[in-house]
This record gives sequence, C-alpha cells and structure tokens, in this order.
Amino acid sequence: MNKKVLHEPNLSSLLMIEKAIIECTDHCTRTQLWKSLPKGMQYQTFKRAMDYLEASGKIASNSGRIIYTGVNNDKLAAMIKTSVKA
Repeated sequence: MNKKVLHEPNLSSLLMIEKAIIECTDHCTRTQLWKSLPKGMQYQTFKRAMDYLEASGKIASNSGRIIYTGVNNDKLAAMIKTSVKA
C-alpha cells in the first residue's frame, strides 16, 4: 500500500532547513529543529526534506542529533580535528 504524499518540500524549504541546521549552536534533534524553523511547515514536508538531505549526504544523524556534513562546515571540521583517533 502506497502512502499518498500531500506536501513536497520546495527549494526554499530545503535551504531554510539547511540554514537552520548550520546556525544551530548545539546539534539539534529533528523535533527541536522543526520547532525552530522561522515559518510554519507541516511535519510531513519537514520529514521528506530531512530524508532528502540525508540521502544526498548533506546531513547525518548520531544518537538522534543532526550533524551538517555539507561543504564549508566549520563545526564539522572542528569535531574531526578534536576527535580521538581509533
């Protein structure tokens, strides 16, 4: 049984979510991020956008926290620099 998708994210929605992830001072959870967005967005649309960002390699999730892995990410570079080598 296929679920009917009611709302698809558009480019401005994707960019808004990316910007919110980058500007987040702490690594947010999905719910925290969704609630922090500057304009209202249906949760189904938000989930589809997050699925796209994860599939395209722009974000990753670790213990429920969202990490931006796109280019020019100073926070990611600092995390890698201070990480313990295995």
